Amino acid sequence: MIASDIDGTFINSAGRVTPRLRAVVARAVEAGAFFCLATGRPHRWLPPITDQLPFGPVSICANGAVIYDPARDEIVHAFELASSTMAEVIEAVEPVMSDVIHGFGVERVGRGEEFLITREYNPDAWDDRFGVVDVDELIAQPATKLLIRCGYLTSSEMFERIAPVVDGADAHVTYSMDEGLIEVSCPGVNKASSVALLAERYGVDAADVIAFGDMPNDLEMLTWAGRGIAMGNASPVLTSAADEVTDTNDNDGVAKILERWF
Repeated sequence: MIASDIDGTFINSAGRVTPRLRAVVARAVEAGAFFCLATGRPHRWLPPITDQLPFGPVSICANGAVIYDPARDEIVHAFELASSTMAEVIEAVEPVMSDVIHGFGVERVGRGEEFLITREYNPDAWDDRFGVVDVDELIAQPATKLLIRCGYLTSSEMFERIAPVVDGADAHVTYSMDEGLIEVSCPGVNKASSVALLAERYGVDAADVIAFGDMPNDLEMLTWAGRGIAMGNASPVLTSAADEVTDTNDNDGVAKILERWF
């Protein structure tokens, strides 16, 4: 089974799946391998990627909080944060972020508007692609992800502040890009946990899974898989934990590994 992150891994800097990568993944699937994408993206952001493939793989979205079947446009499973948990996380975060402007957002599935933010999350919000609400309305319903955004800190700087004050028994804290965005999901829910569910469904052992990634939200997946591959452009957190480091996403790093077998 092959599990791959998307941004910084499966697609290049132009947002494209290269012909070389598309061809080797197609050969792998034709040979009987299972393939899934595992991303921090919400499921509604998958079409630009899956439209470049000759098939629609069941995919792990929202850092493991959503399992989505694009071929059927169906949410297979969703792990959601309760409103009370999000309130506790926000209460814990506010004191350690009080010296910088920051805002909150949520990703929901199956409940009308799927992306809501507070005004501070994006002060330049002007269109109707998302709803702008206060915190009480933001967390009034369960969500697959709670987002914390700050334009004055990097994600790693935010993580150093936020991770210590959020109880891991209540929520999982990570980040998938370094532009001031922290992602919070259910405890124990990450890319690895949902890839493991898919592997069990397919009858594949962890030892027979190869996983690719580039950012800290890929860490659990790479360490769980029988072979974890960090991209040449990956965060040092991943390169030090991976079984192997391949070339960058702009130099067909994923394809170069898969071509050993397919």
